[in-house]
Amino acid sequence: MGMLTKLLTAPLLPMRLVTWAAQRVLDQAEEEYYDPAPVYAALAELEALLRRGEIDQADFDRQEDELLDRLDEIAYFRQGRT
Repeated sequence: MGMLTKLLTAPLLPMRLVTWAAQRVLDQAEEEYYDPAPVYAALAELEALLRRGEIDQADFDRQEDELLDRLDEIAYFRQGRT
């Protein structure tokens, strides 16, 4: 970049910094939202609840389906990013 380009684009620097920071926040939020570890932990807890008799099979099946759908969503998202 030449000196003239730097001078002409200097007023845009704050906007570029805000955009960069917003993108980092978005990347972090996506990383947390699409992390499968909490879903696996929820599945393990759900199975423990069923074994202890704290939920019935119908509740287990419904919640398990929701969690497995969430894992499918995570896998689809991660495949699209690679």
